[in-house]
Amino acid sequence: MRPTNRLRWRLTLLYSLVTLISGAVLLILVASLARTLPSDRTIALPGIPVAPPAPPAPAPGRDAVHTGPLPDPGVFDDAFPDKVLIVPGAALLLMVPLSLGFGWLIAGRMLRPIRTMTGSLQRISGRNVHERLALAGPRDEFKDLADTIDGLLGRLEVALDGHKRFVANAAHELRTPLTVEHALLEESLIDPGATVESYRANFEQLLAVNRHRGELLESLLTLAGSESARDEGEPVHLDEVVTAALAERSAELEPHDLRVEAVIRPTTILGDRMLLARLVANLLDNAIHYNEPGGTVEVSVRAIDGHARLIVANTGALVPAEQVDRLFEPFQRLHRVADDGHHGLGLSIVRAIALAHAAHLTAQAHPGGGLRVEVLFLLDLDGPTAASVRRPGVIGRPL
Repeated sequence: MRPTNRLRWRLTLLYSLVTLISGAVLLILVASLARTLPSDRTIALPGIPVAPPAPPAPAPGRDAVHTGPLPDPGVFDDAFPDKVLIVPGAALLLMVPLSLGFGWLIAGRMLRPIRTMTGSLQRISGRNVHERLALAGPRDEFKDLADTIDGLLGRLEVALDGHKRFVANAAHELRTPLTVEHALLEESLIDPGATVESYRANFEQLLAVNRHRGELLESLLTLAGSESARDEGEPVHLDEVVTAALAERSAELEPHDLRVEAVIRPTTILGDRMLLARLVANLLDNAIHYNEPGGTVEVSVRAIDGHARLIVANTGALVPAEQVDRLFEPFQRLHRVADDGHHGLGLSIVRAIALAHAAHLTAQAHPGGGLRVEVLFLLDLDGPTAASVRRPGVIGRPL
């Protein structure tokens, strides 16, 4: 027995067993019904002649003289229930091979869509993951299964394409500092008039390039770690994380003449404190770096409707609405600037961390320029902000 036909044999035996049991039950019912018939009833089977009724018994005192015909053997006697089972029983035994044959055909017909889908899936690989099962026919369980597999293949195709783009972009970003390092080292070696000052200058540039590459690797590790599975986490005071991040970046605001408008209320969520701090830091860095002189950075943290809402918005260059989603992909920037210290990973890390915390992330482009990013976290209902969710005075108006 081949492993591929195991299920077909099981279905065949099941169909045959159901047929035999149904036939046996029917014979038992017929025999039981025959035993309940009166003994003076005359019942005939096809092909067996029926004798006329027996003459009435003679009156007492006379000789019993039988003048009618002899009883016909076709008339059922007390042994009728036993005789009636002979022919149907033989027919039931004959149905055993017939039921096996028909069961085998029916099982094969039922399993044909499974074999079709199995063959198609075995042909799909990383090179032709764009192919689909596309099972035709009416809507049934097999059609639903094929559509579900097609949806899974679609998600796998998107993930593989994203992975390929990520690897290509990461290789490109890492190749740039390697090229710069090689040029700086080669310049020091081929320059016959190199001095200590030139060596020192080259070494300082090498350190800057090395630091730049280290930041890139750290960002890649953070992105990979935040996309992996995590546990439930611990209570984190989101308001304290945002306040600390703003304090760390106060020195960066003055050179750009930026103004911060912050509305921060006590808010507690469950999560990873380090990842949440990185999320807030990336949002603030993005709002500061891509701003304009004399611009504004708006920050809001508050509890509303069972969620903790974090909003970071800024002024700045006009962002086309169709480009907003692209900014959250790895290595994507609105305007590429060489050696600006940014790799285009900040917002993609924000999205990965939000996804790891089951948070809802939305972004909108301001008509006058700038970007507004909103992250909705689930509140820690056992924390201090659980009771304040129902107090309208604490919630306030959204930005």
